[in-house]
Amino acid sequence: MPSAFIGIGSNLGDRIRNCRNAIHAIKDIAGIKSVSSMYETEPVGIEDQPEFINCVIRIETNLTPTDLLTKLLGIEEDLGRARSVIGGPRIIDLDILFYEDRVLEYGNLIIPHPRAHLRRFVLEPLNEIDPNLVHPRLNASVSKLLNELEDEKIVKKIGEFSTYY
Repeated sequence: MPSAFIGIGSNLGDRIRNCRNAIHAIKDIAGIKSVSSMYETEPVGIEDQPEFINCVIRIETNLTPTDLLTKLLGIEEDLGRARSVIGGPRIIDLDILFYEDRVLEYGNLIIPHPRAHLRRFVLEPLNEIDPNLVHPRLNASVSKLLNELEDEKIVKKIGEFSTYY
């Protein structure tokens, strides 16, 4: 069964609960194989907004990448996500980071996520659960990308996910 990595983030309301609720909802559409710790992270882009809680999960699914995206967007909507400002505060954000070793651009779906390798808040939790995962466009492992990363945003581990799950 294909595996994929999903980035999860929240910076509105009970951020930890929002991430936990998203993971519970994803369990209804895919098998969850790994869950990173929770990390408190500085916002990227629009910096005048609350800090995020971020984590990454590895799932196994029979859904195609497009069907997975549709399901994840539905989960965001069910959890109260309103898309008013691009890059602005959000109750939940679910991103497909990787889907197997596929490289795909189809409408609003780009795999691997086009900025995953540039963001510490993605690479830190991803490195925790699969440091040897190879970025299919860059042919570099997550651990190598993290070691070479120039992003200096603060990403602080706040606890094992099982503490919150």
